[in-house]
Amino acid sequence: MLIIISPAKILNLKPQTVVTDYTIPEFLDKSEALIHYMRQLSIDDLADLYGANLAIAKTNYARFYNWQLPFTTENAKQAILMFNGEVYNGLDAKTFSPDDFAYLQNHLRILSGLYAVIRPLDLIQPYRLEIGSKFEPLDSNNLYDYWGEAITLKLNEVLKKDKGSKILVNLASGEYFKSVQKKKLLAKVLDIEFYELQGDKLKTIVVYTKKARGLMARFIIKNRIEDPEQLKAFNVDGYWFNPELSSEEKFVFVR
Repeated sequence: MLIIISPAKILNLKPQTVVTDYTIPEFLDKSEALIHYMRQLSIDDLADLYGANLAIAKTNYARFYNWQLPFTTENAKQAILMFNGEVYNGLDAKTFSPDDFAYLQNHLRILSGLYAVIRPLDLIQPYRLEIGSKFEPLDSNNLYDYWGEAITLKLNEVLKKDKGSKILVNLASGEYFKSVQKKKLLAKVLDIEFYELQGDKLKTIVVYTKKARGLMARFIIKNRIEDPEQLKAFNVDGYWFNPELSSEEKFVFVR
């Protein structure tokens, strides 16, 4: 079983003492090419690209210029501890044991606009570059086109090594899952959805959904789940499995 999640815009840049092990991202040559392209953009260009204010654009303009190889523990940080959005709050990796980190490294991948596919312990340097960004980098139509089959092929590599069930648990956003070429994936995709019951209506509230994705990833890691049927036992933070709304390809949880 392999879990995929999205990255986060919010980053924790403080030094960490949780884990010393690390790996290096596997597509740094193409990441470096993207960095060189991004350095050609102005602060105003970045503000337009992000749909954000100049302060955010200036911060990331500096990040692109400060990005450098080689990655070390002095200039980079393990991705699972650098990303700091709601998904990662739910995952709460800083509380993991060494065995948890080993399992996490083998069973979770983070999709990325800059790094393509990130292992949890891959060192990364700070950036902001959403994979759905509307621009044409390096003679490509967009970042989906730029990465092409690379993301799917890398996920397939991981799935081939997995001795358990060939299931991809999709806890990524729609924007990031679009980077996966589903028809070429050597696994069955299991989508996970979370809803809030308000009165007699089910609603999707993004901030709650993001945290719930992290909670589900944590549930899988801590319980070493390999059989998707075991996911139905997830009852964290008030969520419960709804069989009426679920199917073989989609598990729905409501609270």
